[in-house]
Amino acid sequence: MTAPEFPAATTPGVRLPSTPPLALLLDVDGPVASPVTRDVKPDIIADLVALATAGIPVIFNTGRSDAFIRGQIMEPMIAAGMPAGTVIHAICEKGAVWFSYTAAGPGPVHVDRDLAVPKAYGDDVRRLVAEDYSKHMFFDETKRAMVSVEQHIEVPSTDYLAEQKLFDSDAMELMARHGMGVVRLEHHAPNSDDDVDYRVDPTIISTDIESVRLGKDLGASRAVELLAARGITPQAWRTVGDSRTDYAMADWLHHNDHSVKHVDVRPADGVPVKPYDVLTATDLGLGEDVIHDDVGAAFLLSWRKAMAS
Repeated sequence: MTAPEFPAATTPGVRLPSTPPLALLLDVDGPVASPVTRDVKPDIIADLVALATAGIPVIFNTGRSDAFIRGQIMEPMIAAGMPAGTVIHAICEKGAVWFSYTAAGPGPVHVDRDLAVPKAYGDDVRRLVAEDYSKHMFFDETKRAMVSVEQHIEVPSTDYLAEQKLFDSDAMELMARHGMGVVRLEHHAPNSDDDVDYRVDPTIISTDIESVRLGKDLGASRAVELLAARGITPQAWRTVGDSRTDYAMADWLHHNDHSVKHVDVRPADGVPVKPYDVLTATDLGLGEDVIHDDVGAAFLLSWRKAMAS
């Protein structure tokens, strides 16, 4: 992969240790951005800036686009006073897109074109949404490799989830017409060569249509490479997510001999047995009803306090 166009960690006045005690690998929807409003709370922004300023690598590992990260996270962090020389990495679209930013703004956006959904299929999905599903969802025009549709904020979740099942079925049928093999959850529909190259991945607020090679494990791999390119090897990692698929971050790190603990901010799906520690709201003394960015904010604050002690 191509390293970001930023210098090694030698900027005067910025503490960037080569072996920081911790690195944060953060899913965005849920732990950082509210899945209801899509916004990021100011206290989360402040803690992200404080942790990065203290030399803790902060890397986002998300299905979101680079445009979403720039608008919802990068710009607020810069406005909050992120010091010059501090570098934040963002791995977007589940590993297909990545970029880095400083207080001066974003660096180049890198796209792995080999992992992109064919444009003709994306164009047909755009038409499908416009003609049949526009009351409940919209086509995400900011994606560079994936094809994504997302719930309108004003649409009730129960209504969206019911409509989502119909859309996903239509999207898979459309994929068959394009000669593309696809999987959705337990349903596999290979192409004429008996291959499955694409995935329809429903979440509580969206459906992502993507290469099966994308995932939070690919994002974790890119995160390690991005830090290594700047001479940084964290002593330990904390991964944070709100779904079972987010465990792939910690799985990859553990498998590759990195010390890691995973934070699940929405453990209602069930906490799987893992060879590493899994933390939830209860580990901070919060109730089981506290979820999503409320839990993300609490853990960020706890790490900020730990770094200051």
